[in-house]
Amino acid sequence: MSESSAPSVVEVASEAATAVAAGNWRRAGVAGAAIGVVAAGAAAGVAIERLTVGRGLRKKARLALDSAGPYGALRGMPGRALADDGTEIYYEVDEAEPGGGTSAPRKRRLFGRKEPAAVTVVFSHGYCLSQDSWHFQRAALRGVVRTVHWDQRSHGRSARGAGQAQGVAVTIDQLGRDLNAVIDAAAPEGPLVLVGHSMGGMTMMALADQYPELIRERVVGVAFVGTSSGHLGEVNFGLPVAGMNAVRRVLPRVLNALGAQAEIVERGRRATADLFAGLIKRYSFGSKDVDPAVARFAERLIEGTPIDVVAEFYPAFLDHDKTQALEIFAEVPVLVLAGDKDLVTPSEHSEGIADLLPDSELVIVPDAGHLVMLEHPEVVTDRLADLLARVGAVPAAATVGSYGTTAQPGR
Repeated sequence: MSESSAPSVVEVASEAATAVAAGNWRRAGVAGAAIGVVAAGAAAGVAIERLTVGRGLRKKARLALDSAGPYGALRGMPGRALADDGTEIYYEVDEAEPGGGTSAPRKRRLFGRKEPAAVTVVFSHGYCLSQDSWHFQRAALRGVVRTVHWDQRSHGRSARGAGQAQGVAVTIDQLGRDLNAVIDAAAPEGPLVLVGHSMGGMTMMALADQYPELIRERVVGVAFVGTSSGHLGEVNFGLPVAGMNAVRRVLPRVLNALGAQAEIVERGRRATADLFAGLIKRYSFGSKDVDPAVARFAERLIEGTPIDVVAEFYPAFLDHDKTQALEIFAEVPVLVLAGDKDLVTPSEHSEGIADLLPDSELVIVPDAGHLVMLEHPEVVTDRLADLLARVGAVPAAATVGSYGTTAQPGR
């Protein structure tokens, strides 16, 4: 199949909508696999990559990459927070080593010698990912500073949203309250640095909107990575405007229908794994030479999100607007970072955040897509290290030299 002859996202969406209307769930499941990736924030439709080897060989290659790439294998001290609707939120804590980890070998610069403040860095992940998406940054900072990594409701090891089981719509405000519950349980006192990617950054904005005193009294630094303060309904995901408008008309209806037939659709997603992988790579990364094991890791993260969760969360992004809440962060050091080829939350959205926070540091990473922290971990970790140094959280920090240097299970 050539790239020029591959179906467009409009055609895929139309096929899914037609299948749903006709009650043909088998056909909808296959078409819905691509639509699921659209909503997962990793795709919005793209010409399919050329398939040059047999399906069996591709399956073996995926299995080999799963066993060879120990990404996401880092674990910390587990805990659970209780959200205001009763949902159990899973988190892990990595404690700082005595001396801030200075006894461990570090690859680069020292940031001074004063005793660091007892800061906790809270990492919030994006849509259809999990806390493991911060693998490289977690590995580099392990032992250097206290960190909390948590799974958003219905993602990773957290429980399915209790409200959603009762038909309550997911909102970004709810995610902000979830983050507050995690902070209460995992870091009830002391200064905080908040780091969020995509939906995680939006969650931090919702936290500030609802708990401004928490930000003013305890937050000493903030990092927004590949996120947006609003107007996500205007993103065209690299498609012509007319094509994206067509997708917007059918996508909510298709997702709701697919979410209601999750078991059938999940079989369809598995059956179209090659299409799924191509879409994820296109909409997650901006460079052409991404480590295959890292690309497969991203694929596994997104595959792990059930289609009904994809459907539940998608409308929340269209309603998201936390532009006014950004002013609450004006008094603390802020890092705003994005990939210049991000098609999901385009870098213009990060530039807009930086415009509203004129004292913030804006970093646009060349040749980078939406999952910039996996694609260019050295850059992201370097900038985070600088932020932590600025707020006095670390006496020293390491940067990631290559993909392999941080892929150490149990470290």
